[in-house]
Amino acid sequence: MKTNWTKAEITEIYKTPLLELIYQAATIHREYQDTAEVQVCTLLSIKTGGCPEDCAYCPQAARYNTGLDVQALMQKDEVLAYAEKARNAGSTRFCMGAAWREVRDNRDFDRVLEMVKGVNELGMEVCCTMGMLTEEQAAKLFDAGLYAYNHNVDTSQEHYTDIITTRTYDDRLKTLGNVRKAGISVCSGGIIGLGESHEDRIGMLHTLSTLPKHPESVPINALVRVKGTPLQDNPKVDIWDMVRMIATARLIMPQTMVRLSAGRAEMSIAEQALCFMAGANSIFAGDKLLTTPNPSFDADNAMFQLLGLKPRQAFKEEKIGEVVV
Repeated sequence: MKTNWTKAEITEIYKTPLLELIYQAATIHREYQDTAEVQVCTLLSIKTGGCPEDCAYCPQAARYNTGLDVQALMQKDEVLAYAEKARNAGSTRFCMGAAWREVRDNRDFDRVLEMVKGVNELGMEVCCTMGMLTEEQAAKLFDAGLYAYNHNVDTSQEHYTDIITTRTYDDRLKTLGNVRKAGISVCSGGIIGLGESHEDRIGMLHTLSTLPKHPESVPINALVRVKGTPLQDNPKVDIWDMVRMIATARLIMPQTMVRLSAGRAEMSIAEQALCFMAGANSIFAGDKLLTTPNPSFDADNAMFQLLGLKPRQAFKEEKIGEVVV
């Protein structure tokens, strides 16, 4: 896959007239993916709130008054019960999110490793998003059976310092490198609606598409405006901006799972269908995305029925090479 995209090349794709862009993205999507398949992922907040970071969009930052109840790390049995419920509802990937700045080598991390083992035993792809990670911690997660690690770059390097000051863009890229070295699948994308320019959106896609290897998964999030955060009054993201981002991501990273992530609760089925047509082939299901609203499993099942979509099976990449007897 091409990893030496220039910003000029991505800009030309991004600025293609919209209907032509959707057509081109749908064409490349058919070439590399089963367009009837959408991976269904469930995201559970296993440790909520109290984060020392200052990410301007995040209700879990301790410094913002968003009315969020801080909750300690959940018990393993609770988490596994939730994972089983998600699996029974059609999810094949289960992601656990902890509102930490970074993973620390302590009893909480040991408990997370046990949760990873447990979810893996359910036959689901298990993913974590817990902030910064060292090489050694990534290796421990891999040994426990972690399939994927999410660590978003959020926006372009230029716009990043307007959104977060408590860690650097290079910190983010270093964590992604540590995840890749450990042999864990990389999940990294960003958020639109943070007050960024079109150039910033192109810059974010440029960062992701020029990593040594494309992320296996790229979530495209629309800002969920939460009262009490600095971005609470930002305008709602236009659906056409989401479609343009998804289509561009699909064209420059054709083998990647492009995730239609946060913001779906404010989208109609018709708007989501446009995103699938433009190349999105993964969603997060369940009533909440960490702490923000999300469509219910039942609503998503009805949408899948209407659009003729089916959930992608777990570990599909590994199974492609297997001989079925």
